[in-house]
Amino acid sequence: MGCCASNPGGGSKASRVKRWRSTGIIGLRDSKLKTFPDVVIDMERAVRTLDLTHNKISDVPGEISKLINMQRLLIADNLIERLPGNLGKLQSLKVLMLDGNRISCLPDELGQLIRLEQLSISRNMLIYLPDTIGSLRNLVLLNVSNNRLKSLPESLGSCASLEDVQANDNVVEELPESLCNLMQLKSLCLDDNQVKQIPDGLLRDCKSLQNLSLHNNPISMDEFQLMEGYEEFEERRKKKFDKQIDSNVMISSKGLDVGDQRFCHW
Repeated sequence: MGCCASNPGGGSKASRVKRWRSTGIIGLRDSKLKTFPDVVIDMERAVRTLDLTHNKISDVPGEISKLINMQRLLIADNLIERLPGNLGKLQSLKVLMLDGNRISCLPDELGQLIRLEQLSISRNMLIYLPDTIGSLRNLVLLNVSNNRLKSLPESLGSCASLEDVQANDNVVEELPESLCNLMQLKSLCLDDNQVKQIPDGLLRDCKSLQNLSLHNNPISMDEFQLMEGYEEFEERRKKKFDKQIDSNVMISSKGLDVGDQRFCHW
């Protein structure tokens, strides 16, 4: 570990630490850090949000487990290759952003983060997800795009609150049948993979599904349209799309084109 960068945000070190303690928010984004700052670990229970985005940190110390009240950990765009098992002791954590690192696997202890709502770990080197991810019953968003995943774990179907799964740009060939259990799932994005078919009951059982994106996969459109629940899915998709237009979300013609592509399943 090491000390924080000199004068991030201005003021003396003592005044910064005092401010951090009073707010619980530590912002060290773009601070040219190469090591995890000691001063953060020393604050222990006072830390609520920690933003270390866009630095050159290569290691997350096991002592991070002392930050037991931390709810948001933003450590994207660094040089991290692994995460400590002690990360699982952060029982208050709701948001974990790890995009743009060099992580090839996640610790099994990830499943201990029972309050986690958002997990984003795109642009890494993941080759698999731990089965313990199924213990994350409060997880709403999972972003694992731009990795090396060949599959998604069967246990993912136990993440009962999951609404948004982003797994674009991997090498996923098969999808677990358990995805059909995700009653809250609204969006499933799998562009640029190797998916040849989706679980038979996905469109029928995932009654909240509005967006299914499968661009650049070897799946047959004809086969997709014959699946049970396809017509109901199409109705939900169109309703969502029409609602966005009515809300003037898409104003320009360019915006309309982007929206149309996004909500089409091909």
